[in-house]
Amino acid sequence: MVFMRNCVICAALCLALPALGQSPGDKPPTAAGVDARLGDAIRDYVIGPEDVLEIAVWKEEGLKREVLVRPDGGISYPLLDDLQAAGKTVSQLQQEITRRLEKFLSDPVVLVSVLKTASNKIYVIGRVNKPGEYAAGRYVDVLQVLSMAGGLTPFAAENDIKVLRKENGKDVVFPFRYSQVKAGEQLDQNITLKGGDVVVVP
Repeated sequence: MVFMRNCVICAALCLALPALGQSPGDKPPTAAGVDARLGDAIRDYVIGPEDVLEIAVWKEEGLKREVLVRPDGGISYPLLDDLQAAGKTVSQLQQEITRRLEKFLSDPVVLVSVLKTASNKIYVIGRVNKPGEYAAGRYVDVLQVLSMAGGLTPFAAENDIKVLRKENGKDVVFPFRYSQVKAGEQLDQNITLKGGDVVVVP
Protein backbone atom coordinates (compact mmCIF):
# COMPACT_ATOMS: atom_id res chain seq x y z
CA MET A 1 0.00 0.00 0.00
CA VAL A 2 1.42 3.38 -0.95
CA PHE A 3 0.29 6.29 1.18
CA MET A 4 -0.01 9.65 -0.62
CA ARG A 5 3.03 8.71 -2.62
CA ASN A 6 4.74 11.58 -4.45
CA CYS A 7 1.68 13.90 -4.35
CA VAL A 8 3.57 16.68 -2.60
CA ILE A 9 6.70 15.99 -4.62
CA CYS A 10 4.93 16.22 -7.99
CA ALA A 11 3.23 19.46 -7.02
CA ALA A 12 6.53 21.00 -5.98
CA LEU A 13 8.26 19.90 -9.16
CA CYS A 14 5.62 21.64 -11.28
CA LEU A 15 6.79 24.87 -9.66
CA ALA A 16 10.49 24.05 -9.65
CA LEU A 17 11.11 22.79 -13.17
CA PRO A 18 10.39 26.09 -14.96
CA ALA A 19 13.41 27.49 -13.12
CA LEU A 20 15.62 25.56 -15.55
CA GLY A 21 13.85 26.80 -18.70
CA GLN A 22 16.26 27.32 -21.60
CA SER A 23 14.47 29.75 -23.86
CA PRO A 24 16.74 32.22 -25.68
CA GLY A 25 17.32 35.36 -23.69
CA ASP A 26 16.44 33.77 -20.36
CA LYS A 27 18.46 34.99 -17.43
CA PRO A 28 20.08 32.14 -15.49
CA PRO A 29 18.21 31.49 -12.24
CA THR A 30 20.17 31.76 -9.05
CA ALA A 31 20.86 28.61 -7.03
CA ALA A 32 18.98 30.15 -4.11
CA GLY A 33 16.01 30.83 -6.36
CA VAL A 34 15.87 27.24 -7.58
CA ASP A 35 16.21 25.95 -4.02
CA ALA A 36 13.40 28.21 -2.81
CA ARG A 37 11.01 26.95 -5.49
CA LEU A 38 11.37 23.40 -4.22
CA GLY A 39 9.60 24.13 -0.94
CA ASP A 40 10.33 22.65 2.46
CA ALA A 41 8.67 19.29 1.75
CA ILE A 42 11.16 18.48 -1.01
CA ARG A 43 14.19 20.48 0.09
CA ASP A 44 14.29 18.69 3.46
CA TYR A 45 13.45 15.21 2.17
CA VAL A 46 16.21 12.77 3.20
CA ILE A 47 17.26 10.64 0.23
CA GLY A 48 17.57 6.88 0.64
CA PRO A 49 18.40 3.74 -1.37
CA GLU A 50 16.01 2.91 -4.23
CA ASP A 51 14.85 6.51 -4.58
CA VAL A 52 14.90 7.78 -8.17
CA LEU A 53 16.30 11.28 -8.73
CA GLU A 54 16.51 13.59 -11.70
CA ILE A 55 19.50 15.91 -11.82
CA ALA A 56 19.51 18.82 -14.26
CA VAL A 57 21.85 21.75 -14.87
CA TRP A 58 20.57 24.96 -16.43
CA LYS A 59 21.61 25.30 -20.11
CA GLU A 60 23.43 21.92 -19.98
CA GLU A 61 21.13 19.31 -21.59
CA GLY A 62 23.98 16.80 -21.66
CA LEU A 63 24.06 16.75 -17.86
CA LYS A 64 20.40 15.94 -17.36
CA ARG A 65 20.19 12.48 -15.84
CA GLU A 66 17.66 10.21 -14.14
CA VAL A 67 19.54 8.21 -11.50
CA LEU A 68 18.69 5.40 -9.11
CA VAL A 69 20.17 5.56 -5.61
CA ARG A 70 22.05 2.28 -5.18
CA PRO A 71 21.79 0.05 -2.08
CA ASP A 72 25.12 1.51 -0.89
CA GLY A 73 23.60 4.99 -1.08
CA GLY A 74 25.69 6.15 -4.03
CA ILE A 75 24.81 7.55 -7.44
CA SER A 76 26.82 8.02 -10.61
CA TYR A 77 26.86 11.35 -12.44
CA PRO A 78 28.87 12.71 -15.39
CA LEU A 79 32.09 14.56 -14.52
CA LEU A 80 31.73 13.70 -10.83
CA ASP A 81 31.90 9.90 -10.90
CA ASP A 82 30.32 8.57 -7.69
CA LEU A 83 28.48 10.66 -5.12
CA GLN A 84 26.99 9.65 -1.79
CA ALA A 85 23.31 10.60 -1.93
CA ALA A 86 21.62 8.54 0.80
CA GLY A 87 21.43 10.31 4.13
CA LYS A 88 21.54 13.77 2.53
CA THR A 89 18.60 16.07 2.04
CA VAL A 90 17.69 17.11 -1.49
CA SER A 91 19.04 20.57 -0.75
CA GLN A 92 22.36 19.20 0.56
CA LEU A 93 22.89 17.00 -2.49
CA GLN A 94 21.98 19.88 -4.78
CA GLN A 95 24.57 22.09 -3.07
CA GLU A 96 27.27 19.40 -3.22
CA ILE A 97 26.75 18.78 -6.94
CA THR A 98 26.82 22.54 -7.57
CA ARG A 99 30.08 22.89 -5.63
CA ARG A 100 31.77 20.02 -7.43
CA LEU A 101 30.62 21.12 -10.89
CA GLU A 102 32.20 24.53 -10.33
CA LYS A 103 35.51 22.90 -11.29
CA PHE A 104 34.14 22.34 -14.80
CA LEU A 105 31.40 24.96 -15.32
CA SER A 106 30.99 28.64 -14.54
CA ASP A 107 28.23 29.27 -11.99
CA PRO A 108 26.29 26.01 -12.53
CA VAL A 109 22.65 26.08 -11.47
CA VAL A 110 21.57 22.59 -10.40
CA LEU A 111 18.13 21.16 -9.67
CA VAL A 112 17.73 17.81 -7.92
CA SER A 113 14.22 16.40 -8.25
CA VAL A 114 12.78 13.35 -6.51
CA LEU A 115 10.89 11.32 -9.12
CA LYS A 116 10.13 8.31 -6.94
CA THR A 117 10.32 7.81 -3.19
CA ALA A 118 11.01 4.15 -2.46
CA SER A 119 13.32 4.29 0.54
CA ASN A 120 10.82 5.37 3.20
CA LYS A 121 9.57 1.85 3.90
CA ILE A 122 8.11 0.95 7.29
CA TYR A 123 7.26 -2.57 8.39
CA VAL A 124 4.34 -3.52 10.63
CA ILE A 125 4.22 -7.05 12.01
CA GLY A 126 2.11 -8.90 14.56
CA ARG A 127 -1.51 -8.44 15.55
CA VAL A 128 -2.71 -5.84 13.11
CA ASN A 129 -5.31 -6.38 10.42
CA LYS A 130 -2.96 -5.78 7.49
CA PRO A 131 0.66 -6.52 8.45
CA GLY A 132 3.31 -5.83 5.86
CA GLU A 133 5.56 -3.27 4.23
CA TYR A 134 4.34 0.30 3.82
CA ALA A 135 6.03 2.82 1.54
CA ALA A 136 5.04 6.24 2.80
CA GLY A 137 5.31 9.23 0.50
CA ARG A 138 5.65 11.46 3.56
CA TYR A 139 6.85 11.07 7.12
CA VAL A 140 4.39 9.23 9.37
CA ASP A 141 4.22 8.53 13.08
CA VAL A 142 3.40 5.29 14.92
CA LEU A 143 -0.32 6.00 15.20
CA GLN A 144 -0.57 6.79 11.49
CA VAL A 145 1.21 3.63 10.35
CA LEU A 146 -0.96 1.51 12.65
CA SER A 147 -3.96 3.07 10.92
CA MET A 148 -2.42 2.26 7.53
CA ALA A 149 -2.10 -1.34 8.75
CA GLY A 150 -5.83 -1.50 9.43
CA GLY A 151 -5.60 -1.02 13.21
CA LEU A 152 -5.05 -3.55 15.98
CA THR A 153 -6.79 -6.90 16.18
CA PRO A 154 -8.96 -7.63 19.26
CA PHE A 155 -6.20 -9.77 20.81
CA ALA A 156 -3.35 -7.28 20.36
CA ALA A 157 -1.36 -6.30 23.46
CA GLU A 158 -1.87 -2.59 22.84
CA ASN A 159 0.43 -1.47 25.64
CA ASP A 160 3.38 -3.65 24.60
CA ILE A 161 3.90 -2.27 21.09
CA LYS A 162 7.52 -1.60 20.18
CA VAL A 163 9.33 0.24 17.39
CA LEU A 164 12.63 -1.36 16.39
CA ARG A 165 15.23 0.82 14.70
CA LYS A 166 18.82 0.40 13.55
CA GLU A 167 21.04 3.30 14.57
CA ASN A 168 24.78 3.18 13.94
CA GLY A 169 24.62 -0.60 13.63
CA LYS A 170 22.81 -1.05 16.94
CA ASP A 171 19.21 -2.00 17.67
CA VAL A 172 17.20 0.70 19.43
CA VAL A 173 13.77 -0.03 20.93
CA PHE A 174 11.04 2.59 21.42
CA PRO A 175 8.06 1.48 23.54
CA PHE A 176 4.59 2.58 22.50
CA ARG A 177 1.54 2.32 24.77
CA TYR A 178 -1.45 2.66 22.48
CA SER A 179 -4.00 3.28 25.25
CA GLN A 180 -2.04 6.27 26.59
CA VAL A 181 -1.62 7.93 23.20
CA LYS A 182 -5.26 7.24 22.34
CA ALA A 183 -6.22 9.05 25.54
CA GLY A 184 -4.00 12.01 24.66
CA GLU A 185 -1.34 11.15 27.24
CA GLN A 186 2.43 10.66 26.87
CA LEU A 187 2.26 11.81 23.25
CA ASP A 188 6.05 11.86 22.97
CA GLN A 189 5.79 8.09 22.43
CA ASN A 190 4.16 8.74 19.06
CA ILE A 191 7.49 9.23 17.32
CA THR A 192 8.02 10.04 13.65
CA LEU A 193 9.14 6.85 11.93
CA LYS A 194 12.19 6.45 9.71
CA GLY A 195 12.71 4.20 6.72
CA GLY A 196 13.51 0.67 7.89
CA ASP A 197 11.67 0.96 11.21
CA VAL A 198 9.74 -2.13 12.31
CA VAL A 199 6.58 -1.72 14.39
CA VAL A 200 5.92 -4.88 16.40
CA VAL A 201 2.42 -5.48 17.78
CA PRO A 202 2.41 -8.60 20.05
